[in-house]
Amino acid sequence: MQKKKTVTKLNSQYMDQYDAYIERQKRKKQRLFRRLALFLVVVAIAAGSMAVYHFQQRALHAEKLEEYKQLQEELADLEKKEKKYKEEIQLLNDEEYILEIARTKYFLSKEGELIFKTPEEDSSY
Repeated sequence: MQKKKTVTKLNSQYMDQYDAYIERQKRKKQRLFRRLALFLVVVAIAAGSMAVYHFQQRALHAEKLEEYKQLQEELADLEKKEKKYKEEIQLLNDEEYILEIARTKYFLSKEGELIFKTPEEDSSY
């Protein structure tokens, strides 16, 4: 069973003003909640976009760091090759070294010298 309302509302100017005041307060509260919700949505979007940007930058930084390490290794290899080539240039400026290369690779001999070529691989006999 439902209880019947036993209190009646008085229709007076004060009560009309009071009801209008209560209605304004409800609308004010509603607008406040809407503004807060909108603000939270904007803050969440901003924070989310900043987080996405941050993680993209971290991934890009890691990729660039890996590329930097690879290029450092490549640079070290190239510096070693450069050093080796400079040493070779120094040796090629020496006439004795050139004669030694000619004797070993191209079988050039000194006067009165005989050259015998031996097989580099071991034979089966």
